[in-house]
Amino acid sequence: MSKLEIVTDSITCIPENLLQELNIHTVPYYIHRGSEVLRDLVNIDRDSFYKWLPQATQLPTTASPGPGDYMQMYQRLAEHEGVNEIVSIHMSSKASGAYQAATVAKSLIAEALPRLKVEVIDTLNVSMCHGWMTIEAARAAIAGMSLSEVINRVRAMIPITKMIQTADTLRYLYLGGRIGKAKHLIGSLLNIKPLIGMEDGVIVPLGTARSRKQAYRMMAEMIEKKIGTKTRIKIAYVHAAALDEVLKIQELIEARFKVVESLICELSPALGVHSGPGTAGLCYFPVYKPE
Repeated sequence: MSKLEIVTDSITCIPENLLQELNIHTVPYYIHRGSEVLRDLVNIDRDSFYKWLPQATQLPTTASPGPGDYMQMYQRLAEHEGVNEIVSIHMSSKASGAYQAATVAKSLIAEALPRLKVEVIDTLNVSMCHGWMTIEAARAAIAGMSLSEVINRVRAMIPITKMIQTADTLRYLYLGGRIGKAKHLIGSLLNIKPLIGMEDGVIVPLGTARSRKQAYRMMAEMIEKKIGTKTRIKIAYVHAAALDEVLKIQELIEARFKVVESLICELSPALGVHSGPGTAGLCYFPVYKPE
């Protein structure tokens, strides 16, 4: 009987209790802060990082795990846990080298452990959009679905899983080189709250608001325009040191839509360095079939 496991990266931002419950295996990103080389959520935690970040004179840089990091994970699962099938799920290949590194690792492990089958998926997304795909894949694996069924479930989610987020500034995205097609928003007035999302693996502008309150209303309107108010949805409220703000979003959204599952998730340092403290938003997908 096949034993199938799910591998992903620390930047999914999936809550720790859910990672453990679903037996999801994460490979940490790297954070370079001056002369320090940190591993995301291993030797740097969210609280201390977000307290430090606004005072930083130079932003840290981040790097995806390398092929060796993924190969080590695949090998450990195969040799120590008896796994013979792995679905490895990664953020947009247009924003990170994780997918490419995992693909190289897949080729290398095929030579060392030919009985191990690894499938690598580019979600063309980020944050808890990537996270939701990982969660649903893990649930499918636990339910006994085959490798192809798990892969098909993830791929079906890619075009329908959406992110909307806002922040007080796009400074962090700009300095980190992750601004995508939203560069023109950099020159906006300081009191403008930009809304951004991701389309085809690239960050895109979704609009601007005059206040956070208006930005949150716009988020709700965007969801309604996309899928209506009667469609059941799963949603993750994501933030970076801004719990009070996502609770406001949650109250607004759950009074308006049929939310069948919701999570509150804080961005990991490796992802939060690009959005900055104060970021708040959501990642959702419609659930079209009864569960």
